[in-house]
Amino acid sequence: MRVALICRDKPGALQTRLDNRAAHLAHIESSGVVEMAGPFLGEDGGMTGSLVVLNVETLQAARDWAAADPYAKAGLFESVTISEWKKVVG
Repeated sequence: MRVALICRDKPGALQTRLDNRAAHLAHIESSGVVEMAGPFLGEDGGMTGSLVVLNVETLQAARDWAAADPYAKAGLFESVTISEWKKVVG
């Protein structure tokens, strides 16, 4: 199943994102379940959140992946929505 994680950063948390970016990308690479991912951008072009699409067996696996994300562990996110997602185009 595909699962979309929509994560919104806390205001003023860009440095937290930058400080944990390498560990976050390593988590993505090592997990083997991320189909696509990238940051949301604000009007100024700065990173303000993340969209991550996982291919996992269960929603719990997606929750576990999200909880282990170094960004989450660092307290970067103001909110995280985890929803099953159906790919139709692309």
